[in-house]
Amino acid sequence: MSITIYNSITKEKEAFTPLVENEVKMYVCGPTVYNYIHIGNARPAIVFDTVRRYFEYKGYKVNYVLNFTDVDDKIIAASNHTGEKIQDVTNRFIDAYLQDVKALGVKEATHHPRVTETMDEIIEFVAGLVDKDYAYEVDGDVYFKPRAFEGYGKLSAQSIDELRAGARIRVGENKHDPLDFALWKKAKEDEIAWDSPWGKGRPGWHIECSAMAKKYLGETIDIHAGGQDLTFPHHENEIAQSEALNEKTFANYWMHNGYMNIDNEKMSKSLGNFVLTKDLIAEYDPMVLRFFMLTVHYRNPINFTSELIKGAENSFDRIKTAYTNVEHRKKTSTNLDAYKDDWLEKIEQHEQQFQTAMEDDFNTANAITVLFDLAKDANVYLEQNQTNVEVLGAFSEKISHLLEVLGIQLKQETLLDDEIDALIEERNEARKVKNFARADEIRDLLKEKQIILEDTAQGVRWRRA
Repeated sequence: MSITIYNSITKEKEAFTPLVENEVKMYVCGPTVYNYIHIGNARPAIVFDTVRRYFEYKGYKVNYVLNFTDVDDKIIAASNHTGEKIQDVTNRFIDAYLQDVKALGVKEATHHPRVTETMDEIIEFVAGLVDKDYAYEVDGDVYFKPRAFEGYGKLSAQSIDELRAGARIRVGENKHDPLDFALWKKAKEDEIAWDSPWGKGRPGWHIECSAMAKKYLGETIDIHAGGQDLTFPHHENEIAQSEALNEKTFANYWMHNGYMNIDNEKMSKSLGNFVLTKDLIAEYDPMVLRFFMLTVHYRNPINFTSELIKGAENSFDRIKTAYTNVEHRKKTSTNLDAYKDDWLEKIEQHEQQFQTAMEDDFNTANAITVLFDLAKDANVYLEQNQTNVEVLGAFSEKISHLLEVLGIQLKQETLLDDEIDALIEERNEARKVKNFARADEIRDLLKEKQIILEDTAQGVRWRRA
């Protein structure tokens, strides 16, 4: 059975055929780094990391690129607000992003390109579009002409006239058509800028991903992925400018994850109902958060409530408990051969069912159902008076391995007693000098490691949860 992917551009499931045998070139749109990421940003990080992991499980080499937008109006505003240099703002939030997603089990990308480190390629890309008459310059700004590109609107499934009806020319823009979009923006006074053939300026948003994808993956890539909200205009514009310049298909498969809702309302900053990932990680086991994200198919919307997270925690505990009980029984098990082969075959069938689920457009919800069935069979086997150590080993290995394919770790890194005591002492000293930020940071770290602190008259005591 081959892996099938729902391709957003054809609106159909298609068998995956890589450009190069046993290799996957995959580009995922990353964050604009001016603030901490919210749980909606964490969803594509988890979803497409899981896609990557499954390809690797199937023996593919994955060249996985996730970019950072590190120059942007919002970043400039954040820099002006705090008085920090732009690079200090972006470095801080890139570090925060990597810390958050690492806690959620996300592997580091093969490449994490930044806009500011890809400026030569971006300028060359824009110049190529001007030379081919797909773009034009007006007083230092450069605009792309969607009407010049046949097929504009094929990803969002809209005609160019329908798209134009919703487009507007903002104050200060000199573009010829409301649908034209900026490739290069003329520098404002005292604003970060780079030299270019059109004068000092900086890139538009859409051009950066086209240039970075080409630099690290080539003119045509296997998979381009991101949130559903990026379909138009961002991904539509990427297709137009990339295919206009390179005269080749930009991406063979487009994948988009569904929206995140908070208490049945679409999450948005305008509604003020967004939740920062770092706050959730401090409150919940990050593996439970990842498990929760994967209980819903990636293309469907997912609703976030504390009750649903608690339900996911209980469900995950069922699998963990089965695994723990199997590991415990191995210590006292025998080499009894009765029905051994039948059970080993049954365990292998679960893995085949897991593959069937994942190869149907990465249906993690059904894959998790297989894990529940596997845990249930493990519990049935444990009810026997005598058990075989090989069968028990197969159960524990299969449970942990299939969870690992989903990026979910059963065993958390634990702190040694001496390390805990040292952190508590550091926290006490931080509180004495009123460095409450560091004290809270240590408390959150210990909580993440399942260490419970108790303030008593005799001092701080701790215990493992």
